Amino acid sequence: MGRGAAVLLDIDGVLTVGWKPVPGAVAALRRLHADGVPYVLLTNTTSRTGASIADALAEAGFPVGAGSVLTAPAAAAERLAGLRCLLLNSGDIRADLAGVELVEEPEDAEVVLIGGAGPEFGYRELDRAFAALRGGARLVAVHRNAYWRTAEGLQLDSGAFVAGLEYAAGVEAEILGKPAGAFFAGALAHLGVTAAEAVMVGDDIESDVLGAQRHGITGVLVRTGKAAPGAPVRAGGEPDHVLDSVADLPELLARLRQG
Repeated sequence: MGRGAAVLLDIDGVLTVGWKPVPGAVAALRRLHADGVPYVLLTNTTSRTGASIADALAEAGFPVGAGSVLTAPAAAAERLAGLRCLLLNSGDIRADLAGVELVEEPEDAEVVLIGGAGPEFGYRELDRAFAALRGGARLVAVHRNAYWRTAEGLQLDSGAFVAGLEYAAGVEAEILGKPAGAFFAGALAHLGVTAAEAVMVGDDIESDVLGAQRHGITGVLVRTGKAAPGAPVRAGGEPDHVLDSVADLPELLARLRQG
């Protein structure tokens, strides 16, 4: 197999916005499925479990099943199994955190686990996380995304809060979702391909695209979601390829396979 033989895809901002399909996205994924191109959906999303994400996408017409979705919370569960974690997250992801003991009191925590931001990120909750860190707990984040695109536009995500806790407690967070190398490696192993055979398609130039490129995977930025025209630009490098939309992905893959 050669370049473009397998595909890793982000979900939010690439396949959907506000859980509604991006125009042409369903057809593009069906084309990959019909052409026999293996793919996996690799997401930092923390508002839903992997199973509920798969169900929502299948209902929208995407050819996916539960095995098609790898979530950062599930990766966190593997890394933190058996540890006592104080969780700060918007959304119920307990089903993806099997094996992790969730605690309520800062003094009981071995790990402070930060997921996606939302109304739950108030002063009281952040101060409880700070207390746990002062007590010796490790700081672990599912991701450190600065913002994400919803049906209402760009909204603040947990990256700013992770940075604030790092600054206040004098610690450095361990990141378990994209752009962590272990998360990309798990996706490649899931598909049974090497980095040189895969492409990563995302709307976050740092976490999705440049993160993948640092690990030898071809990066493809789509100009939807976070990267839509008018969105803030944060980039420490250049993507290998830029597409207007994931709808253009099948044609790009065909060119890559031709050399």
